[in-house]
Amino acid sequence: MPITVDIDVMLARRKMSVGELAERVGITPANLAVLKNGRARAVRFATLAALCEALDCQPGDLLRWEPAPSDATPD
Repeated sequence: MPITVDIDVMLARRKMSVGELAERVGITPANLAVLKNGRARAVRFATLAALCEALDCQPGDLLRWEPAPSDATPD
């Protein structure tokens, strides 16, 4: 998927554990792990806002778009 989740980067910058962030946001550590590892298919704006508030960051600090590598090679 071309959307990359950088929650682990922000956790390291804030010196915060997954458990602490999950508690502050109000979600289970398991659900946070799904999001953090890029396995989530969607994220609610309320959850994204809570993550940004807890980590003192912007949504763009947590999510970024990376183009998928092209299957075709140029001639």
